[in-house]
Amino acid sequence: MVSAYSQYAWLIPLFPLLSFLILTAAGRSLRDAGAYISIVAGFASFVLAVLVFWERIGGQVENFTWNNWEWVKLGDVSLKMGFEVTNLNALMLVIVTLVSLLVNIYSKGYMHDDERINVFFAYIALFTFSMLGLVISENLVQLYIFWELVGVCSFLLVGFWYFKPEARAAAKKAFIVTRIGDVGLFIGILLLFWFMPNNALDFTSISNAFESGQIPDHIATWVAILIFIGAIGKSGQFPLHTWLPDAMEGPTPISALIHAATMVAAGVYLVARTFDIFTASATALTVVAAVGAFTAIFAATIGTAQNDIKRILAYSTVSQLGYMMMALGIGTAAAYTAGIFHLFTHAFFKALLFLGAGSVIHAVHTQNIHEMGGVGRKMKVTAWTFAIGALALSGIAPLSGFWSKDAILTEAYLTGHYGLLTVGLIAAFFTAFYMSRLFFLVFMGKPRQDQHGVHESPASMTFPLWVLAVLAVAAGFVFTPFNPWLGGWLTGHGPEEHVSVFVILMSNVVGLLGIGLGYLVYMKRTIPADAVSSRAPWLYALLNRKFYIDELYQAVVVRPLQGLGQLLHLFDIYVVDGAVRLSSYAVNGLGRLGSRMQNGQVQSYGLVTLIGLIIIMLAIAGRRFLDAG
Repeated sequence: MVSAYSQYAWLIPLFPLLSFLILTAAGRSLRDAGAYISIVAGFASFVLAVLVFWERIGGQVENFTWNNWEWVKLGDVSLKMGFEVTNLNALMLVIVTLVSLLVNIYSKGYMHDDERINVFFAYIALFTFSMLGLVISENLVQLYIFWELVGVCSFLLVGFWYFKPEARAAAKKAFIVTRIGDVGLFIGILLLFWFMPNNALDFTSISNAFESGQIPDHIATWVAILIFIGAIGKSGQFPLHTWLPDAMEGPTPISALIHAATMVAAGVYLVARTFDIFTASATALTVVAAVGAFTAIFAATIGTAQNDIKRILAYSTVSQLGYMMMALGIGTAAAYTAGIFHLFTHAFFKALLFLGAGSVIHAVHTQNIHEMGGVGRKMKVTAWTFAIGALALSGIAPLSGFWSKDAILTEAYLTGHYGLLTVGLIAAFFTAFYMSRLFFLVFMGKPRQDQHGVHESPASMTFPLWVLAVLAVAAGFVFTPFNPWLGGWLTGHGPEEHVSVFVILMSNVVGLLGIGLGYLVYMKRTIPADAVSSRAPWLYALLNRKFYIDELYQAVVVRPLQGLGQLLHLFDIYVVDGAVRLSSYAVNGLGRLGSRMQNGQVQSYGLVTLIGLIIIMLAIAGRRFLDAG
């Protein structure tokens, strides 16, 4: 069946683009109207995305591709631009537009007093346009253009409060670190262009070429790993994860937008979109699974020792992205579905948690969880919705996070990847522990500061919390053992959801153990909170300082490069500039010498002429003398 709405999918990113242009052109003259323009544009994109998605789940709709615009033609090679709608990107369109819309609504209340509020909404609109353009891109070159535009927008948003040194540093760090991954993606695209039949880079041709074995195995491995390096940068996988926690210096709505369903999801989406390349190389799949698993447990352990509410959630995002990559690295159709399913559920409960954290910060004006406490008494909506998000993230049944996390762990178990299963369960325990620690310290117990004036956030901020809380509960039911619809719809291999009672029990047990431990330590105080830090201060310091990765990069990469830069600077000053100055001095000296000879006295000129004539005569006579001799 031919789609009626997919042919209009190009309008979905167009609405935010128009919003950006209007807000940029109008500047501050719009005042509060800027928020409404951005919200209306986001709503229009969301409605059209839902229509496209609804049509695709209603029947067997063919993938829609339009690529009739010839962008560049070099000899026989033609690069085209267009858009493509598949089941995967139809799902992504709904996720991105919905989260973006809710963030826009939330930001109206959160950013109300900021003098650059219209600039803020303009940046969000450009960011949303870039992400939606990336999602519907028809080929890798077009995707790469939007990929870089997303990176530029993240730089603008993270550094929005540019007057803060920390925000400027975080913006530069995000831009530079993600560029490292982007170089890998760029090289992978070039390699793919070289070996693809007819130099085709559209996703359909790529899928056909790798499925039919037209690309040599070793080339498939290199291309897949290079593409994955790009995904490592955007999705904050180890070792390019360091920018993502620092991105918390931006406004909290931006943290929700970047960490939930947009920028960080772009790397997972890229691997999923080019999944046929990865399945052509067992080595590449192993690399993806190993990096994802290590990132999941690495970030989860760090999250247990952080004290900034947003940084805890940031490391949680890194950990959950590791889960998604681990699932894709398993390589089966069911694991692929599980990875995308976790991306889907994570978008809602992580956006909920970040917006809930923003609601708390908006009320108490601090981000340190040890300076909070008892906030739940005065902010009941925020407390209840945050609790739902925390339980979903912890993987407690029957919330959405349980179904998606269980699907990943089940595939690891059934495919014999017991190491991945073990890592996933340990990471799930730490996740439940640090989320219970966060919740009990922030919302329960006694206040640790004066809470006079603390009150619930306005309706523009609590409405998105309620919507996301409902989705955090209900979104998981699209892929369960008794309703495995999503698997067949995404992969086309028939609805399938593998069930393991052992994994279901273990995932719930480790989640409840983590919550129970957090309750005993931070609520009941049965176990001293400093039980670890007092007995093993080195371990606490290691986790609190994020395994000293930033310090390691500073010592191994930043300082040597700065030293090299200083040497090159000295070379430039004393060698390059010195040679220029020497030439300048020589020419100036020659000019001064000439100016002295040109003194305007006729007798001097006559004398010089006579001397020159004598020299010429002597030269001629000398030559004849020598010839005669």
